[in-house]
Amino acid sequence: MPTTTRTLQVVLFEGFELLDVFGPLEILGSLGPELRLELVAANAPVIASFQGPRVAVDTILESAGQAAWLLVPGGFGTRQAIDDPRLIGWLSERAAAAELVMTVCTGTALVARTGLLDGHRATTNKRAFNWVAQQGEQVEWVREARWVRDRSFATSSGVSAGIDMALAIVAEFFGEERAEALRVNTEYDWHRDPGWDPFARLHGLVP
Repeated sequence: MPTTTRTLQVVLFEGFELLDVFGPLEILGSLGPELRLELVAANAPVIASFQGPRVAVDTILESAGQAAWLLVPGGFGTRQAIDDPRLIGWLSERAAAAELVMTVCTGTALVARTGLLDGHRATTNKRAFNWVAQQGEQVEWVREARWVRDRSFATSSGVSAGIDMALAIVAEFFGEERAEALRVNTEYDWHRDPGWDPFARLHGLVP
């Protein structure tokens, strides 16, 4: 049978968190021809991360086609990106038509602002939880979770949690053995339980 190729678009903005992007892409980018990666942003050709390294962008928002999968990272840059009508409008349109939308950390705030998460369960970075929750008051926010899967959305907690979510997505779509092989290849200690979340208590979200 021919290989089915999906496109994963990663939405970048100034001040994005490096590991939010490249943690999941270490996993998802290793799927080979089954997943084509595309970095998109409001402005090209280069976007600076919060940590400093700059990333070359493949295309600007309006030139990007509809992708099957989206990945929205977080980072301190979300505080500005949340008020960018161009970015939020694009996300609203493209996420509504996507098969899967993944968020890491405060990237959940950007998708929550579109209204598409209303009535869905979702989580986010526990240190910034209250700020993110303000961006979508109709979202069923899960205070204690490493990641949450609800319909076409997968939302994850802070930074490294995106790797656990990515492995769970590989297991769901491509099989447990494939996810386990990627875990071993990266020598990563995969937290398989989506409810594992010591940081919720650390930041006072649960007793």
